[in-house]
Amino acid sequence: MKIAIYGAGGVGGYYGAVLARAGHEVALIARGAHLAAIRDSGLSVRSPRGDFRVRPAAATDDPRAIGPVDAVVVAVKSIHLPAVRNGIGPLMDPATLVVPLLNGVDAHEWLLPAVGRERMGKGLTRIISEVAAPGRIRHVGIDPYLALAEWDGGRSERVDRLVIALREAGVEAEVPPDIDAALWMKFLLVCSLGGVGAACRLPIGAVRSTPASRDLLRRAMEEIAEVAAGRGISLPDNAVARGMALADTFPAEGTSSLQRDLEDGLPSELDAWTGAVVRLGATVAVPTPVHSFVHAVLLPGELRARAAAEAETQGR
Repeated sequence: MKIAIYGAGGVGGYYGAVLARAGHEVALIARGAHLAAIRDSGLSVRSPRGDFRVRPAAATDDPRAIGPVDAVVVAVKSIHLPAVRNGIGPLMDPATLVVPLLNGVDAHEWLLPAVGRERMGKGLTRIISEVAAPGRIRHVGIDPYLALAEWDGGRSERVDRLVIALREAGVEAEVPPDIDAALWMKFLLVCSLGGVGAACRLPIGAVRSTPASRDLLRRAMEEIAEVAAGRGISLPDNAVARGMALADTFPAEGTSSLQRDLEDGLPSELDAWTGAVVRLGATVAVPTPVHSFVHAVLLPGELRARAAAEAETQGR
């Protein structure tokens, strides 16, 4: 397959690398020093599953240099979705499948105006990986898993081709019975852990072992389950219990990317995580007091980070 990875960071870089190693024609869209390093000496991956280096078929910051592909895997942070929406056009022909792998639940809706429903898929992944240095991906843990489907949740020949390609690359991949439920189940866990952890300014071990913050985490999950139900999403009856059980398996010192970005003074995915719960809850008249509080607590730091980033960009 000819596959473009839009955003070759920790997640996109890992999947692009293993797909290229498996013999697929992979084009990476990256920027800055990371892109320069990939062009110069390829993309290296350090992983418990084995270290390796690949040279992708193309590495660029301009989708026009790639042209139409069979599939586009979008693996940017939500704050970069507007740029993807503006740039994705040259990568598509009528048969192209676009699969977003973001942590929120509505990336496909953000991309829809530029992509069109006939090309728009849905997807999610589970993996912990990062850009350790320009041109270097470090896969920290969790066996890579990816779920995808067409916009309507169904499977198709092109979805099956991408699933097969991922399996050939050593990734557990599937078309789940209900992609929307799978997206919201992940959101219930990631968004709650990210928001509550960032508000507490402590790693997950401290959050889950303190009765008051553990209760806050549980109530945050309950709110997401209620918003999902209000939007017609069929989560399991034990979704919150499952979420809490999963939270108990994470490394005690772990933190979310949201929390790390805010602590580092960087623009984060606050709007696509906690902000989305508040926004989507309002559309179905579901109160979200925990997420509303967490959003209010974190928003000043987020706005300061955005202002600093904008000032830096304008000063260049």
